[in-house]
Amino acid sequence: MPESSTKPYFLRALHEWCTDNGFTPHLVVQVDEHTRVPANFVQDGQITLNVGEAATNRLVLGNEFIEFQARFGGKTESIWVPVGAVTAIYARETGTGMGFEVEASAPADGSTPSASRETQPSEPSEQAQTPENAEAKSKKPQLKIVK
Repeated sequence: MPESSTKPYFLRALHEWCTDNGFTPHLVVQVDEHTRVPANFVQDGQITLNVGEAATNRLVLGNEFIEFQARFGGKTESIWVPVGAVTAIYARETGTGMGFEVEASAPADGSTPSASRETQPSEPSEQAQTPENAEAKSKKPQLKIVK
């Protein structure tokens, strides 16, 4: 039996570490046909998602995928991301986190999530329109090496 990936365990551990320390965990995701995210928030084939407790509903950090509900522009969206598509997790406030290589991914059942190819752009989120978020959005995440 092949050994399972350590990536989902690191993601859960760093999510918990961020939460325990009062930081806001963010995921950087490489978007492809297997991801279900609001298309108008994708830049250069990537999206950064706030996965903090206050920003998500029904968050599942599974071994094969990450799913949750979040509001974008006042509209609730269902987010579905294969773990293999996650390129980083970091604390927004400090930049501390971990980067990962993108792994080939496919949904656990071998099919594409029904909405992934039909993702409709939604209105820009209210959160993204604040000056703090506009500044953060213009900067690429800077990861710090944790020893």
